[in-house]
Amino acid sequence: MDSSSYQIIPSVVIVPKDEKDIMRAIKIAKKFKSSVTVRGAGTGLVGSALNNGIILDMKNFNSIKITKNYAIVGPGVIKGELDKKLEIHDKFFPPNPSIGSFCTVGGMIGNNSSGSKSLKYGSVIDNVAEIIFVDGNGKRISLPKDKKVSKKILEFSKKIKIEKFPNVTKNSSGYRIDKIRSITDAHKLIIGSEGTLGIALSIKLKIRDRQEKKILFIIEFKSIIDASRNCLEINKTMPSAIEFVDRTTLNQINFKFSQDTQCLLLVEYDEDIDRSEKKLKSIITGKIVKKLKKDSEINEWWRYRDLSLHYSLKSIKKEKRIPHVIEDAAVPLENLPEIFKILKKINKKFKTKTIVYGHAGNGNIHVRLISDRSEFTAIKKIAILYFDEIIKLGGTITAEHGDGLARSEFIKKQYGKDNYKIFKEIKQFFDPKNILNPGKIITSKSTIIDNLEKL
Repeated sequence: MDSSSYQIIPSVVIVPKDEKDIMRAIKIAKKFKSSVTVRGAGTGLVGSALNNGIILDMKNFNSIKITKNYAIVGPGVIKGELDKKLEIHDKFFPPNPSIGSFCTVGGMIGNNSSGSKSLKYGSVIDNVAEIIFVDGNGKRISLPKDKKVSKKILEFSKKIKIEKFPNVTKNSSGYRIDKIRSITDAHKLIIGSEGTLGIALSIKLKIRDRQEKKILFIIEFKSIIDASRNCLEINKTMPSAIEFVDRTTLNQINFKFSQDTQCLLLVEYDEDIDRSEKKLKSIITGKIVKKLKKDSEINEWWRYRDLSLHYSLKSIKKEKRIPHVIEDAAVPLENLPEIFKILKKINKKFKTKTIVYGHAGNGNIHVRLISDRSEFTAIKKIAILYFDEIIKLGGTITAEHGDGLARSEFIKKQYGKDNYKIFKEIKQFFDPKNILNPGKIITSKSTIIDNLEKL
């Protein structure tokens, strides 16, 4: 199991000590016509690291080496441990998923993770310089250093229909071949590929100097639609984060908000602070209830936001929790209000309720559905309706959590048959025997409601 609603019993779990063990696992999988699925800390939300063949637990690959501008790490490194080491050097690695204290860097590579700071600093795909991995042939490859493989990847990138790729600032769906502009970008193809193209051995991360000053504004709104419309103007003031939470999270915060407050925006700046504050105040329609400058206070309020998933689970009885399959869509920022209108339509049609929070500055909203789970059979119908609407808006079915068992069957719909054909060619090139995490990204089966845990 992982942090999703899925469970699959594998044939065997291997905890490799070194690279040779990984090579042996691939040989064994080929011989016995099995599969190899790589696993980090199991914090994934859509079953990306679950399969029924060999599971590779990468916890022994946990080395960290820090230089001036880079951290060279193993995939088993816990992000929280990396953060502590970087802090000693006054550095940071920008992607910051809310589960960052527990997830592994390898898992972040697999999903193309992001977090609140991606608004300014980008996702994992924008913050990696090099990846060494083993492909499905058992071949060790270093990208972008391996020029032959890099040129092949560039060839694939020139064949895509770019207009079918989502017009969003964050995207973790399918293969991110759209990010390959030259052979120096070749390694980006592995990021977000969910272990279907290769098993990472070592990752060279781009690190940055820590910002000395920050300011965080807590803004309350009486209307979710007003808050989402404000995001477009706020984003023009160059914040490092614009985050959204609804009443479920704000009810857990030890602060007296106005009685009619429906949601909050958390807006942070880490440069041009005074000028940014003036600009922000001149454009928002909500009310600033907190202005925080001390690190300890800023961290406390970010913790409330990071605990939104926990608060949502805490507020829903287990028998009312519907598996989260529509929890991670993103749309172009100007279309953000439309997400809330679609959810209203879903609630009316399927008699559900929703808890929402997320990275509003990226147009990325996380959704938790509430209904009677024991009688609920409409999960796939909801997903089809929601994803159809998201795609029409120029969005992506997943911005940072990946496709996994929940969404791989919808990738062809998002990208179109021509791009999907190229995705299949990419898979064939790196993993011709379909050994690496089969059934994810490239699949002919519907797995959205298979292997769900029993109540």
